[in-house]
Amino acid sequence: MSTSYGSKRLVVGAHYGFRDWLSQRVTAVLMALFTVVLLVQVLFGEPLSYVKWSGIFAQQWMKVLTFVVIVSLLWHAWVGVRDIWMDYIKPVGLRLSLQVLTIVWLVGCAGWAVQVLWRL
Repeated sequence: MSTSYGSKRLVVGAHYGFRDWLSQRVTAVLMALFTVVLLVQVLFGEPLSYVKWSGIFAQQWMKVLTFVVIVSLLWHAWVGVRDIWMDYIKPVGLRLSLQVLTIVWLVGCAGWAVQVLWRL
């Protein structure tokens, strides 16, 4: 005997809250660890110069780690800015335009960062 009370609701949207919260924390921790690794390399050893700086990023593992941090930073920024647009911009067309411009800007920043990173 199956009894159901009330109407069946289809809830859409708003299921990404925990996922976004967790991704913000994970990317923040990753960026903090990268900062510590970079500070240790910069603070210890010979004085900071272009040769030392380019030497740090010449190692393949550091380029890969930096690329992962760049992707994390872009994802972190996207989640934060998208939430700002969704919370404070009510007209759908304007909100969509701002989201598209944000994506274009972040992709452009990613391309530029990768170009700089692999040019060293």
